[in-house]
Amino acid sequence: MDRSRFPGFFKLTVAERIKAILGSGWIDENDYQNLLDGNHQLDLNVADKMIENVVGVMGLPMGIGLNFLINNKEYIIPLVVEEPSIVAALSSAAKIFRDHGGIEAESDESLLIGQVQVMEVPDLEAARNEILLNKDKLIAEINQLHPNMVKRGGGVKNLEIRILEATDETRPMLVVHLLVDTCDAMGANIVNTMCEEAAPVIEDLSGGRVFLRILSNLTDRSMVRAKVILPVKALEGKGYSGEEVRDGIVMASEFAIADPYRAATHNKGIMNGIDPLAVATGNDWRAIEAAAHAYAARTGRYTALTKWTKTRNGNLQGVIEIPVKVGIQGGSLQANKTASMNLKMLGVKSARELAEIMAAVGLAQNFSAIKALATEGIQRGHMSLHARSVAVTAGAPQEIFDDLVKRLIEEGEITVTRARQLIDQLTHNEPTIASVEPQMHMSANKKSGTVKVSSNGKIILFGEHAVVYGRTAVAVPITGAVNAEIGPHDGPIEIKVPGWKLDVTMDDGNSIWWKALMNVFTQMGVHKEQLLIDVKPDIPPAMGLGGSAAIAVAVIRALDRYCELNLTEEQINSYAYQCERGAHGTPSGVDNTIATFGRPLIFQTGEAFKIDLLRVGRSFDLVVGITGKTSLTLDMVGGVRDRWRLDKKKYEELFDTIQNLTNIGISSIQTGELSVLGEMMNQNHRLLQDMEVSSPELDDMVNIALDKGALGAKMTGAGGGGSMVALVSEGRTEVAKAFENAGYRALHVSIPAT
Repeated sequence: MDRSRFPGFFKLTVAERIKAILGSGWIDENDYQNLLDGNHQLDLNVADKMIENVVGVMGLPMGIGLNFLINNKEYIIPLVVEEPSIVAALSSAAKIFRDHGGIEAESDESLLIGQVQVMEVPDLEAARNEILLNKDKLIAEINQLHPNMVKRGGGVKNLEIRILEATDETRPMLVVHLLVDTCDAMGANIVNTMCEEAAPVIEDLSGGRVFLRILSNLTDRSMVRAKVILPVKALEGKGYSGEEVRDGIVMASEFAIADPYRAATHNKGIMNGIDPLAVATGNDWRAIEAAAHAYAARTGRYTALTKWTKTRNGNLQGVIEIPVKVGIQGGSLQANKTASMNLKMLGVKSARELAEIMAAVGLAQNFSAIKALATEGIQRGHMSLHARSVAVTAGAPQEIFDDLVKRLIEEGEITVTRARQLIDQLTHNEPTIASVEPQMHMSANKKSGTVKVSSNGKIILFGEHAVVYGRTAVAVPITGAVNAEIGPHDGPIEIKVPGWKLDVTMDDGNSIWWKALMNVFTQMGVHKEQLLIDVKPDIPPAMGLGGSAAIAVAVIRALDRYCELNLTEEQINSYAYQCERGAHGTPSGVDNTIATFGRPLIFQTGEAFKIDLLRVGRSFDLVVGITGKTSLTLDMVGGVRDRWRLDKKKYEELFDTIQNLTNIGISSIQTGELSVLGEMMNQNHRLLQDMEVSSPELDDMVNIALDKGALGAKMTGAGGGGSMVALVSEGRTEVAKAFENAGYRALHVSIPAT
């Protein structure tokens, strides 16, 4: 039972997602083609028949909520909504629910209330009795006018009378309720018609004057309930035990039950799930909203629509009770092809089944929201992101960025003006990259006359390709990824890289990279030396891990140490960059810089060229997945440049978006918020897919990593093959094993706190 499970669905292109749900049988070939071609959009001529004064059709995104198991039946949920995170939050909650039996839902008979208001009644009690004596006759007369509805099992089922006494603000009145089963239609029009038909008879029986005749949107005769029970083990994460999360959710629930100010926001979160499904299925979301909020205030005090409690055996139980009256048939639904398709995708057999799904979706959305609040809190969520945005706008230097954000939140004055004032207070001198001793391993062997050195590979966490166009990149090292040993030789300089099947000498004139290296040797004054350099990389070639730069740094460093040239690290880095230019055309400079210094770095090219150390607030682990498919940085960088020239507006917007993700990623590394870091990596990968630099192999490994519980995953490096990187907490071994089982290679990398 896994038709509603699509691991890595959000990583697919739109076309691939549509094909995936086709392959699982949720839509047919006709729907597939209509979605693919955009033919599901509402036709302008049809829209013109639906409302008045039509001048256009406004579009909204339609996504799919995955993983739903309701009453032991699988569903994927169409959702039309513009607010980000709702679809992802629903899918995440549904996955937790399905792993523990799914959601149970039930509904009462689905009745709609029609109201007939009677004014100026001589005797309210006598009028009520007279109408009740003739109730059966009145119901029969109305139903006789609607034989088709009665034949389907619908029609007026009962009649109720309410007496509303006079108050300081209102006159006395009699209200007659017609309780109508509208079958699988929403039924507003038919109920209004029935009220009109009943009015003359009610006037005669009551002796009063009928005024309003209209349905009520307080549909408390169409109640739906849904329930879920979760063991505490399912709740643990983000540094919280399951018991802590359970108790936090219960306390947050009690807050919403007790306080109408909190209940309003609590219930809005529930409707964040229900409304998008109502829109997707062509139902009146405004009526559903009105019913929900009126029901929440039925006791005279507005309260929560859900209740989360601790069961006797310590589990978490969530229950929602909400009025939901919807339809799956009717003229408006038939006119809207998308709504018809979505109902078919849901596979619902009745309006009551759709109502039960809506209640389940509302419960799932409420769980996601309340769980996030109970664990991370509003300060770490919305306020933290707002403070980061303000800090970026104020131009905060990276070395004080997290301190500034913390101060802004603590003070509560999150403004650009205050941020700039705090920047002046917090700014102080930090060590530059030049003054930091690089992480390398060097040992001299006097007897053999050899020297051993090492250099570092690199993982790009953020900013691939965008960094070439002046944006910021974040790189972390693969420490000691390349080792080199240098010693005397009986001929010209010779470099052996057996792991890469690469052996070159000063006589090799065809290699562009070797020509660049020879030029560097000449500048260093060592081109006439007789030396053998044996290089042993622990990373494969052309996999986006900075191997060529690491070899260049190792070779240059070996020559520097052996020949006692006393080069600075900046000089070694500069020489390595010359080699990179020979190999890759217009490289960013990240690879040679990280290979030289071996520290997490923030890097920017162009006129605003700068390199900053990146402070790591909390250690984290990465698993690098290696495709085995080679990719040349020169080709990938050139391809992006060609596409940039053809559509500069699109690519500049992509680069700007990547810059925003990078800023948040930097802050999350500094503060140790790994869940935020992971999500930024996920979003970065989607943008790299849009730039056409990913590959099927990279996307496959990203999906595998996320399916195995990685916090985030993305390609790293130039793309087109090469490697990807997954941020892991627990389960590092499982992610690596999954890569290897799929035929890929895995490499573990730990980034310590600094």
